[in-house]
Amino acid sequence: MTFDEYQRQAVTTAIYKTEHKVTYPAMGLANEAGEVLGKVKKIMRDGVYNRDDIAKEVGDVLWYAAALCRDLDVSMSEVAQMNLDKLKDRQERGVLTGNGDNR
Repeated sequence: MTFDEYQRQAVTTAIYKTEHKVTYPAMGLANEAGEVLGKVKKIMRDGVYNRDDIAKEVGDVLWYAAALCRDLDVSMSEVAQMNLDKLKDRQERGVLTGNGDNR
């Protein structure tokens, strides 16, 4: 399955009001990323983790990313390519490490 196929199928289950477009999936994305972190945090506490539980939460992150991309009128494959291009440029300039959006 491609990112775009996933996006097309995923957004068929999006049931939020149009006046909440962009904000609803952005907030959901942040929340679900926190849930991933919560599952991973338990590795520190318990020394073990449940791969499937973490993967399910990552799937929720992916769903919200798909909805946000739809609301921004951009395909997930475009976003993925833009990200790879940005990282390749940073790698070529030797600035993969550090912080800031505009390295």
